[in-house]
Amino acid sequence: MKRFINRERELANLNDQYAADGSSLVVIYGRRRVGKTTLIKEFIKDKSALYFLASEENEPVSMKRFVEELSEYTSQTYLKNASFNSWHDIFRIFLEHRQNEKKVLIIDELPYMVNANPAFPSILQWVWDEWFQSQNIMLILCGSLINMMEKHTLNYSSPLYGRLTSQIKMRQIDFIHYHNFFDELPYRNLVEFYAVTGGVPRYIELFNGKGSIYDNIERHMLSPDGLLFEEPEFLLRFEVEEIGSYFSIIKSIAAGNRKPGKISADIGIKQTSLPKYLKTLIDMDILEREVPVTESSPEKIKMSLYQIKDNFLCFWFRFIYPERGRIELGQSEYVLEKIKANFVDNHVTHIYEIVCRSELWRFASSGDLHFNKLGRWWNGKNEIDIVALDSGGEDIIFAECKYRAQPMDVDVFYDLQIKSGFVPWNKGSRRESFVLFSISGFTSRLRELVGERSNLLLVGEDGRLTVRR
Repeated sequence: MKRFINRERELANLNDQYAADGSSLVVIYGRRRVGKTTLIKEFIKDKSALYFLASEENEPVSMKRFVEELSEYTSQTYLKNASFNSWHDIFRIFLEHRQNEKKVLIIDELPYMVNANPAFPSILQWVWDEWFQSQNIMLILCGSLINMMEKHTLNYSSPLYGRLTSQIKMRQIDFIHYHNFFDELPYRNLVEFYAVTGGVPRYIELFNGKGSIYDNIERHMLSPDGLLFEEPEFLLRFEVEEIGSYFSIIKSIAAGNRKPGKISADIGIKQTSLPKYLKTLIDMDILEREVPVTESSPEKIKMSLYQIKDNFLCFWFRFIYPERGRIELGQSEYVLEKIKANFVDNHVTHIYEIVCRSELWRFASSGDLHFNKLGRWWNGKNEIDIVALDSGGEDIIFAECKYRAQPMDVDVFYDLQIKSGFVPWNKGSRRESFVLFSISGFTSRLRELVGERSNLLLVGEDGRLTVRR
């Protein structure tokens, strides 16, 4: 099920770089399996390009493999038997091949090259400054190790700093594009699959829509041989030191400890030691820091919460990590039954709020709603799933999301209406709207209420917004 979905912006960026006069240097980075290589292969399918995928090997072996690829690219078969001990000599061959045409050179998984030779970024810097920059060459550097990619290509201390013409950070695919992977899957099932796979294309391909969500969880996670059983260790192993501390923090947040004080107490480390770990996980797009959406200076607010931004990791640390011992002992049936008993209430209900946020942005892009800022709101006693507002205007939207077996009734609206009164933003001069999301639809009483109120909208089990009166 290899499909190229929702990467039009990134592809257009690469094509613009290719079409520009002269040379270009592009960095593409993002977590494993997010679709970087698929994007690159889509981009170069009709272009003259040399693609090299680095791996965990020493430098002489990397040179030998690179030269083999170069031999195929240039049709100079004698190169396969040639011996090189200098990257400069190798890159010169690429430089001199067909100098009158546009060429693309891709080095994928750049951090492996740096591990083998820490001076490799400096070598690339010299080659770029002295040769490639003045030629018609597009150099693409790609990698999955986010911290290393930033350190060796984007940071001020990098030899390549200031030379990039573009950088692309690949992110997970948003839920609003998820249906493109599963044409026939009902909306409720889309939410369940998204709750486990997030927007990571490779995971989506594994959970191919055949069988239930539990069938796929069992196949890919509840066996030591399952492809995703140890996936988080691969994601973090080369990114961080003290991997055990990071695992403990993520597990604690997955268990519901979202305040720094509760996290530090749960895992037994000083709260003053926690910020460096949290910042690293935020930089890796694993965590996000939340403050009430109405705050005008969020960086100064101490009333912050942390949540796992990655659906897959949230699920894995909540359900798989605590049970790895049982899975290793072959007790996967017990673990699966435990997942079935808690999957909806302890996981999907939270992910459904993320889905509803995506849907609200979709409605805004189509002109049905008007806002430019969205998030949760809370104070000491009250909490609202979603508040969306127009920071330069008067519109504010209050939304509640319910992933329940029963249809939503009018009590949810009246409760939301009361809670909205505690939100201080632009009181007395704002235009209020209310949006209710329910995966199981709505009672007739609530539907009748929509007919009486022009500022009340419903989004049901099909993900569609009711039309304003």
